[in-house]
Amino acid sequence: MTEVFISDTKKGIKSAVNEIFTNLETIEPILKDSKEVYIKVNGIDFKKHTHTSPEVLKEVILYLKNKGANIHVMENSTQANLTRIVFAINGYKKICEDLDVETIFLDEETTKTFEFKGKKSIEEDDKGYRLKKFQMPETIVKIIENRDSVTYINLPKLKTHSMARVTLGIKNQWGFPQHADRGKDHNYNLHSKLVDVYGIIKPDITIIDGATGGTVHGHYPPTAWEDRVVKQFNILIGGRDTLAVDVVGARIFGLTLDEVPHLKIAYERGLGEGDLSKINVIGKDLKNYKEKYDWNLLQKFPEDVKIIKGKELLCKEGCENNPLATLQAFAYDHSDKFKGGWFIVMGKGHDENILEQLKKEGYTKGLVAGYCAIDEVGEKLRKEFGKRKVFFSGDCNNLAETVKAILKLSKMTVFDLVPISSEELMDLIDTANKQGSTALLPL
Repeated sequence: MTEVFISDTKKGIKSAVNEIFTNLETIEPILKDSKEVYIKVNGIDFKKHTHTSPEVLKEVILYLKNKGANIHVMENSTQANLTRIVFAINGYKKICEDLDVETIFLDEETTKTFEFKGKKSIEEDDKGYRLKKFQMPETIVKIIENRDSVTYINLPKLKTHSMARVTLGIKNQWGFPQHADRGKDHNYNLHSKLVDVYGIIKPDITIIDGATGGTVHGHYPPTAWEDRVVKQFNILIGGRDTLAVDVVGARIFGLTLDEVPHLKIAYERGLGEGDLSKINVIGKDLKNYKEKYDWNLLQKFPEDVKIIKGKELLCKEGCENNPLATLQAFAYDHSDKFKGGWFIVMGKGHDENILEQLKKEGYTKGLVAGYCAIDEVGEKLRKEFGKRKVFFSGDCNNLAETVKAILKLSKMTVFDLVPISSEELMDLIDTANKQGSTALLPL
């Protein structure tokens, strides 16, 4: 049977990390011939509860250094963010400097072309599958080409996800495609695309960080709602089969394989063990996890922001929950600065009198999220209210464009979001740009 280990972090994170690795080494050595190790953290943002705990990363590094490993910590943060900024704020930079570990900002690397093979397009419907090209950075290419000699360790955070249901080991690799490739078909096709990336590169080891709490109701919880959306599990979940580890992680949230599309697709493609009855879980009894947690957003939004949803097509994987998660975080974590009085239009299938409804209720500015809504009503709204008042977020929701629009509409700036000085922020952006960053920013 496939083994997955759960370690209790209440006895100390160092002890829990060592226990996971000790168990894994009974199967085979952690390090390969080169002793080179690449660690992929979940560093989508510096926001509290969104990223892999610095304490867990530190103890993983210390364990591996004690084995003589040459360690690299890598990430390409979410759209509308720079990896350099995230590392500087959330503590990764200091840890890596103190422990003499290389940081790799994947958004600053040259890339190689790969193909999504498992997705079906809206246009083709039942006509078959098509190939879509995307870019992955040179470090990932190096790992792919040297799987026999280098170790790749995946360190996701224990989180639900309002678009992918959970964001664990497989979803954590969505940091590999470059920003410009992520927004396209970030719709119902997302689940297959996550598995496409996993089929190209699979970690040697995945350790899910649930040491300082796991998030429910999505992956980007408003800090103002910590008591409702952060649950204390105090565990690490580790194994060599990432799918099996993810299935156990999903089960902690009360979710089954059938309820998490990308896990089911990975199992159907033969990319790991997805049958929980064939996974030997060591360290905790899953029967003790009796509660089922909601992966979808809490349905609470500012009353003075009008949300208009298309009745024909609206994908939670992109045009619905991407802007709504952003709206929640800005509105409730920055309530002293946030201003409403605007609209969001999303999806396909809107009332013919949408313009009259908005005018009647006094809304004259807003965001049109995703190409379905843009194609259907975008120009009509811009013609009436003006281009400067109606913002477009292209693709299946371009997160950088969404963030930029919501900031402008709510009369906020990026400086309201970042807990460092404007000088330090601009220095980090300038350095990243000089290094060739391809990150999409809300500037």
